[in-house]
Amino acid sequence: MTEPVDIDDDEISLLDLLQVVVDNLRLLVLGPLVAGLAALGIAFIIPPTFTATTKFMPPQQQQSAAASMLASLGALGGLAGAATGLKNPAEQYVAFLKSRSVQDALIDRFKLTERYDEKFKQDARLELEKNAQITSGKDGLISINASDKDPAFAAQLANAYVEELGHLLSRLAVTEAQQRRLFFEKQLGNTKDKLVKAEQALKASGVNSNVLKTNPTAAVEALAKLKASITAQEIKLASMRGYLTESSPDFKQAQTELAGMRTQMARAENAEPAAQAGESDYVTKFREFKYQETLFELFAKQYEMARIDESREGAVIQVVDTAVPPELKAKPKKAMIAMLTTLAVGFALLLFVFVRQALRNAISTSDTADKISRLQSAWQRALGRGKIQS
Repeated sequence: MTEPVDIDDDEISLLDLLQVVVDNLRLLVLGPLVAGLAALGIAFIIPPTFTATTKFMPPQQQQSAAASMLASLGALGGLAGAATGLKNPAEQYVAFLKSRSVQDALIDRFKLTERYDEKFKQDARLELEKNAQITSGKDGLISINASDKDPAFAAQLANAYVEELGHLLSRLAVTEAQQRRLFFEKQLGNTKDKLVKAEQALKASGVNSNVLKTNPTAAVEALAKLKASITAQEIKLASMRGYLTESSPDFKQAQTELAGMRTQMARAENAEPAAQAGESDYVTKFREFKYQETLFELFAKQYEMARIDESREGAVIQVVDTAVPPELKAKPKKAMIAMLTTLAVGFALLLFVFVRQALRNAISTSDTADKISRLQSAWQRALGRGKIQS
């Protein structure tokens, strides 16, 4: 028969653990207390850090105005389609604030390399990221928390972030109206150059009364405007490919409209009477002039509408709370430092006394004592301190 195992010999008694705690009670109480008081004293030596906060609302896009503009644009409605609609404006402005352009502007403005005692601007950027926390809330507001040992400088730094963001936005097209204005501004410039060239070519060809009789001005203008509409529709389809599939109903409808315009254009060209050699040259140049003139008028109209929408957006950045020098320090939090230090040292000492008691109990047995002795001898030989046996 097998002998019953004495469970009491294999288990650690709670009374034994309590006895260890009582035997080392002075160490477990005074040790954490002294460490907590020392941490509290050190916390008084650490220079206080102040945090200033500013909040602002990013620009709100005029979506209703944009929709009305695109509706009135007709064939040109898809030209600016790819440039409209921001997925998350707040996150985009947070990215602007964290950009290298804004950071370098602040470093140069406040000479942060000297203030942070850094040799390279890259290190100053990392230090600036630590001292400036930029977040966007569910309320749509963006908060900038700037920390520094000087409360006045902390407020200046937080407000400077907003100012530098304004400078960055002044040279970027961010809002929907700004993007439309920039798009039509480029198209207007290109069309203006072509219009001037077409006008000069028309003047160089001369005016022939027979040509005007053969090809009335109204018919030539209508044909030129139809050609301009076809060009606009082709540009619209090209832009729609950036955000729609060819199986989309809107894309198919645009293709149908373009096909109808081309059919109408072919009929108008076939119905036009043939002109003589000299007259044909004049008609072609006159038609090109009216074509560029029509495009210029369309782009000029939409450019002005985009400028009006941009001005209606008001201030680019609307500051809700301007940062002011904080009256209370943000850190160090002396009470929390002392409490955490006391708890950490108390846990470490408690673990220490348990491990020490376990080693003492292990040494009390002959078998364990012999193993520890051999381990010490092997360790001394590994260090070259043991005796070399022949």
